[in-house]
Amino acid sequence: MEVYIPSFRYEESDLERGYTVFKIEVLMNGRKHFVEKRYSEFHALHKKLKKCIKTPEIPSKHVRNWVPKVLEQRRQGLETYLQAVILENEELPKLFLDFLNVRHLPSLPKAESYGSFDETESEESSKLSHQPVLLFLRDPYVLPAASDFPNVVIEGVLHGIFYPHLQPR
Repeated sequence: MEVYIPSFRYEESDLERGYTVFKIEVLMNGRKHFVEKRYSEFHALHKKLKKCIKTPEIPSKHVRNWVPKVLEQRRQGLETYLQAVILENEELPKLFLDFLNVRHLPSLPKAESYGSFDETESEESSKLSHQPVLLFLRDPYVLPAASDFPNVVIEGVLHGIFYPHLQPR
């Protein structure tokens, strides 16, 4: 997993003082998504993480949020903080993964023979990562068609597979 904070923005609110939102880029298993968090959410995460793992230092809570140079330093500090949590911990706590909106998958057994995957591991990982995309309520190839029109797509494919030498008229 890789984590970056490429940007931030200042939000103004009618009900309270303005605040800064940090955009977190999460790269995991070839997929990228973004999460937006305020500093107060980072601080709350830090307080919870301290109870269960060794945590790096988090940037200071008391800064002037409207000064761009200070906000850039805070952005860099929070990015370093997240990266250090990932580097220093072999297994990341569920609350850290939830903070980054990463689904927590149970760890799969390691391959033991010759450094390759065995079949049970690949079967388990495929069960976890693949979900049906399309669902038919009836099998369109077994049951009769609802209309009297021929299925030109199926006929064309079958014609191309079984009779490639015949040219259409």
